[in-house]
Amino acid sequence: MVVIFFKGKLVWQNRHLSQKLHLLVRRKRPYLIVVRQSMLFVLCTLGLFLTLSTAAGAIAADVINKIVPGSGRLLFPFIFAWGLVYILFLNAELTTSNMMYLTAGTFLKKIKFSKALLILLYCTFFNLVGAAIIGWIFNQTVAYAGLTPDGFVGTVVANKLSRGNSVVLFEAIAANIFVNVAILSFLLIKSSTAKMWIVISAIYMFVFLTNEHLAANFASFSLIAFNKIASQVQGFDVFNILRHFSITFIGNVIGGGLLIGLPYAWMNKDEETYVD
Repeated sequence: MVVIFFKGKLVWQNRHLSQKLHLLVRRKRPYLIVVRQSMLFVLCTLGLFLTLSTAAGAIAADVINKIVPGSGRLLFPFIFAWGLVYILFLNAELTTSNMMYLTAGTFLKKIKFSKALLILLYCTFFNLVGAAIIGWIFNQTVAYAGLTPDGFVGTVVANKLSRGNSVVLFEAIAANIFVNVAILSFLLIKSSTAKMWIVISAIYMFVFLTNEHLAANFASFSLIAFNKIASQVQGFDVFNILRHFSITFIGNVIGGGLLIGLPYAWMNKDEETYVD
């Protein structure tokens, strides 16, 4: 059992953190999402894993673009997707999947809305902390010493920050639909190999489409923030970044929470009607 406490208090219970939705939706048992200050590392690991795959993917995209221009956009999503594979198999905390879990839990009256929101905000913040730490570390390496503003990650970040609010919102909705399809599939499929490939397929799609995913943006933005090219990336300023993060957060909640978590919770609200 994974147990995390928030301010020393048990606020939610589950036998296994990585199976929250499986127990909630399929077996109707309460699950445990608790945040203890001594275990905040668990919340940082998501940012860590996604930033690892983002960092490697961005450099790989730059290398292959020199050989076959434009091919980096095909390679990067594949490498990036492994970050979510690490998250799921290593039982880390993903803020955008918790949008689905907590919406379902709130609807089923397993957790109060205020507590669910607080947990989600904590998870989001420490996902950002994890991404920032790894982003800083990578910017001390040789691979990131030669980063340029017209390279893959610089171009991606600049393009994202140039988007208007409505575009960011709908891109974020789409992204978290893809992500939570991957999460649900991971929870309900038994074969580890099948789990891995279905996760990679769903994540590849949203990254290839350049949809807006909050945790993914934490990773790419952190890699730029600690690099010398930060001042050369168009639109990379505090106000614009906060605007982008805020709208992405709302869109991800809609996509993962209202369009995936809520319907699944509603369809499975009556325990006696479920047949395994």
